Amino acid sequence: MSSTDFFYGISDFLTWSYQFYDNVGNFLNNLFLLTGFFGFFFWMYWQRKFNAKAANDPNQIK
Repeated sequence: MSSTDFFYGISDFLTWSYQFYDNVGNFLNNLFLLTGFFGFFFWMYWQRKFNAKAANDPNQIK
């Protein structure tokens, strides 16, 4: 077995494994994007609540 066969084997494996993305299409990217936006807005919602609570607490250390 030469190094050429080895590298062609790696190439064939990667080509085979990336067919997953051809079948999924852009759905996976859209899912990650929507999850990121949801997480961001969820975080901003809680951050707004924490900021309002901190603004109303005069005994906090600054």
